[in-house]
Parts: sequence; structure tokens; C-alpha cells
Amino acid sequence: MPATLQEKLRASRFVITAEVTPPVSADRAELLAKARPLKGLADAVNITDGAGARPHLGAVTAAAMLVEQGIEPVLQLTCRDRNRIALQSDLLSAAASGVRNLLMLRGDDPSAGDQPDAMPVFDLDPRSLLDTARRLRDTGELPTGRKITGRADFFLGSADNPIDPTPGWRPTGLLAKLDAGAQFVQTQFCMDAGLVRRYMARLAEHGVTDKLSVLIGIVPLRSAKSARWIKEKLFGAVIPDALIHRMERASDPAAEGRLICIEMVHELVEVPHVAGVHIMAPGNDAVVPDIIKAARDSISRLEPA
Repeated sequence: MPATLQEKLRASRFVITAEVTPPVSADRAELLAKARPLKGLADAVNITDGAGARPHLGAVTAAAMLVEQGIEPVLQLTCRDRNRIALQSDLLSAAASGVRNLLMLRGDDPSAGDQPDAMPVFDLDPRSLLDTARRLRDTGELPTGRKITGRADFFLGSADNPIDPTPGWRPTGLLAKLDAGAQFVQTQFCMDAGLVRRYMARLAEHGVTDKLSVLIGIVPLRSAKSARWIKEKLFGAVIPDALIHRMERASDPAAEGRLICIEMVHELVEVPHVAGVHIMAPGNDAVVPDIIKAARDSISRLEPA
């Protein structure tokens, strides 16, 4: 049986994860058409949960469909849409479906979506949801103390935004997530390997990297315009001006964006304590398999998934 994402990270394999946004569709074939090209390439595939505060095929169902196809999912669960009762039910449903990897997120505010009058819930925050999932796994109990049957063998993740640390800065947020049960993080886009190197060094000083696997978010840029939008509109995203200028000068910006993404993998492999990369390509899913293949073909540390 192929190693799981958790096993690969424990073995210090440099992993590559990717992301799929479930379609606005009741046709399972549409989801599988997006996910199947990643099979055997990505070490795991994230399933987003109501991305952009818009309805899609449900994340738990979509993740279960990937399990059926032999594709290891990372199920994203947001706190925006469900109260603690519904979230606990989703955790049980995920476990029963063979979904092990969970990424706990706050979720985009409904005002960002296509139904801005929708009521947000936020009954739990991501740390509370992490703690709930850890309790299910480690004690077999709901927060009420009620025992569950079966196993919830979760590998727990959270999000992070790399920053250029100032003198005296401490990773307070990540330390709190560690305390709540986080075992890995996937970050917002950070296309600056130098910043990542400085950030990871500071995390190591505080002992975070001994306990937490950090996967850096990267993006195959499509144009200078989209690069600027990410830089200006996505909280926590890091896109250096030099990359934007490079995209502006490119005769084929999309091809240049793919090359930059592969180069980022090359650079991040060499950064101490970076456990892998998480490739996100909203609206540009088709390019990801070729990027992963090119990266694996050129870097010996990147073994086949």
C-alpha cells in the first residue's frame, strides 16, 4: 500500500500537494475529471469547502469520492457555514469515509461570495475545531464526553501566512495551533524563497518545525495582472515585484508563470525545515499535473507520489 501523506512527512520526504475546487455540479464525473490527472503525481489533493463563499459540491462528499478513486484527499473544513453539531457530524462522516487528512479553516466571509446576505455561523474557530477533531481521535469522545464507536484516525492541519519576521517576533499563532492539535500547515501563496528561509529559521528557533510539517503555498501565475491581484487582494499572499516585472516582460506570460512555479519548487527544496509545497491554481487546474511532473523529473528528492 502506498505511504500516506503523514508517513511521507514523517520520513522527511519533500511532498507536493495540490488543490481541487469541487464543481457547482451534481455530476460526480466533473469532480473526477479535475482530480484524476493528479493521481500518482500529487502526494495528496485538497478539497476546498465552499471556496470564495460560494456553493459547490459538498467537501465531505467530494473527499469521499477521491478516497474511492485511490486519491488521498486533504479535506478542508471551514467554520463559516456550520455550527459545532454539524461540524462534529462532518468529522464522523469523514472518518467513516476513510478521510484522514483535515485542514481547519475559518472560511471566507459571505460578503465575498455570490450570496452576500447569507448568515455566517462561526460557532467554532479553527483552533476549537482542531481540538474537537483531536479529542475524537485520541479519546474517542465528542466534546460532551459522549463516546463514539469506530476510529477517527485524523492527521490534523491548519493554515499559515509566512511573514518576514521582525526582531523579537514569536510564532504565537502557530504555537497555539500546535497546542490545539495541528500536525501540519499549508500556507498562503508565498513566492519569495528568501522570506521563507528567514521565516522557517525563526520557526526552528522556537521549536515549531520539530513538531509541525510546513508546506509552502505556491501558484502558477497566469499574467502580470493576476499576479498583482493576488498581491493586493489576497490577505497574506507574497508576490515579489520582481516576479510581476518578469511576467510583464514575458512573451508568453502563462508559460513563464509555470516556469516560475517549477523554479520555486527547486528553491524551496533547499530551504531547511520546509516539508513540501502546496500548489494552488484557481481557475487554472489543468497546468498543475505537468508542473508536478516537471518538478519530480528534475529533483531527485521528489520521489513519485
